[in-house]
Amino acid sequence: MQVVISADYEEMSKAAAGVMAKVVRDKPTAVLGLATGSTPLGMYKELIRLHREEGLDFSGVTTFNLDEYVGLDGSHEQSYRYFMTENLFKDINVNIDSTNVPPGISDDFKASCAAYEEKIRDAGGIDVQVLGIGSDGHIAFNEPSSSLASRTRLKTLTQQTIDDNARFFETPEDVPVYCVTMGVGTILEAKKLILLASGAGKADAVADAVEGPVSSMCTASALQLHPDSIICLDTAAMGKLQMREYYQWVQDKRPGAPRWD
Repeated sequence: MQVVISADYEEMSKAAAGVMAKVVRDKPTAVLGLATGSTPLGMYKELIRLHREEGLDFSGVTTFNLDEYVGLDGSHEQSYRYFMTENLFKDINVNIDSTNVPPGISDDFKASCAAYEEKIRDAGGIDVQVLGIGSDGHIAFNEPSSSLASRTRLKTLTQQTIDDNARFFETPEDVPVYCVTMGVGTILEAKKLILLASGAGKADAVADAVEGPVSSMCTASALQLHPDSIICLDTAAMGKLQMREYYQWVQDKRPGAPRWD
């Protein structure tokens, strides 16, 4: 696990975008795992800039998103398909048919979730997966107590997650209670993981994920088990890390070296 410390949100976003851009340049047919929420917006903005100004080519990539709300189709403004279209897909040259978001509407969720897993396998697996972290330490919608071996499935959201996400809806009652999410086991099969966290409100969750025990009560802690995981933080999000001076020391002792190799 590599902890990358940035001065602020903008620097953190550019660092994460640099990881993604390198993967795409090295492998034009890369499979990208994407996340929604406010934290990756800066990274997506930088990827759009790299596409427009530096020719970063997404025409050969395939994408898979982590999760989707149950009951919302892709035209709903709070669906994650809509989020991805508005914040990334429409501004880069990705083939929209090569973009995948878990099904929010299905007559048979068990079958559609299994099909999503199979589609990831058929694509050759995910080369780099972007993650955010919830205030309770969850990744994707793998709420506390989720199995660390879990696969794509239906999940019931906790009240805390519903409350955290209520700001995106007109009323708290509009927040869906159910979702479809990649499982922790699915996420850990990606070749590289990048977790983004910004702000003091995420500091406790980050500390539990990076330095706490590996536990289903903080599903982000499973990244400790991955051979190539990168934790991109701004200074506020790193505030509760006991080893923060060491992480900064490691970073400072590698002049000229990429922070994400």
